[in-house]
Amino acid sequence: MSDPKIAIIIPCYNEDLTINKVISDFQQVVPHATIYVFDNNSTDNTYEYAKQSGVTIYKSPYQGKGNVIRHAFAVVDADVYIIADGDDQCDTSVIPEGIQKFLDEDLDMLSFVRVAEHEKVYRTGHAFGNKMLTNLVKLFFKNKAADILGGYRIFSKAFVKSFPAHSRGFEIEIELSIFAHQMRLLTAEMEVPYRKRPEGSFSKLNTITDGILILSTIIYLIITEKPLLFFGTIFGVLGSLATFWIVDVYLEFLQIMSVPRFPTLIFALILLSLASLSLSVGIILTFLQRNTMEQKRYMYLQYKNRSV
Repeated sequence: MSDPKIAIIIPCYNEDLTINKVISDFQQVVPHATIYVFDNNSTDNTYEYAKQSGVTIYKSPYQGKGNVIRHAFAVVDADVYIIADGDDQCDTSVIPEGIQKFLDEDLDMLSFVRVAEHEKVYRTGHAFGNKMLTNLVKLFFKNKAADILGGYRIFSKAFVKSFPAHSRGFEIEIELSIFAHQMRLLTAEMEVPYRKRPEGSFSKLNTITDGILILSTIIYLIITEKPLLFFGTIFGVLGSLATFWIVDVYLEFLQIMSVPRFPTLIFALILLSLASLSLSVGIILTFLQRNTMEQKRYMYLQYKNRSV
């Protein structure tokens, strides 16, 4: 691809202390890129400062990073998309090398793995939560990403225009990573220095609330992307319990030639029915999920062929 059209997308919520510096840094390292700032209902001067810098700015009314990403992916047209936060924590100097690697290897997603300059960069609980959630995704989806919640990434047009974007908040990072893995797209990682926020700037990520949302998203994606695993596990648990009680009642019947524990037998048969129903749901959803994946793949290939 010669002279690709590059778009830098910066979702923002109350980042007036850093937005101008982030814009200036990107203008220096990628002067030929078009910068888009998406202001997500900021109550400070983020919108005004970004507007004064001369970049393209949109007001994104639906609250949450996922909603902003969905908005940006819908309205921005480019060959290469760079997503970066407006908090000035990630070093922009790695971007030219990242773009070159992205183009040379014909990637669909390049993730920048945050390397903290010192231990106080992360808020209490964030590092642990990130590691736990990253390992959870590795376990269920066999994803090898080192930083599943990193918001600093480069995408192809085919990725952006075929990505469904269901998430509303910070859980969008999980959805991006799992989508790339499930679609078997070409991805890679690069390290980026990760520094502290400037004095007076605060993270919008709530450790507990957003952690629960991200965990819920992982569970939702397990159900939708791996239904046989999810419902098959339920089948195994319920089926094992039902079998244990049925065998126990049967052995008792062989000894006394009567069934004194009818409630236990009935309950076991109900569990066995639920187990069978769960397995049937898992099988049906697996076939539907394959059809959905085929449609996503078809959409991806449409845009991939256009960009060649």
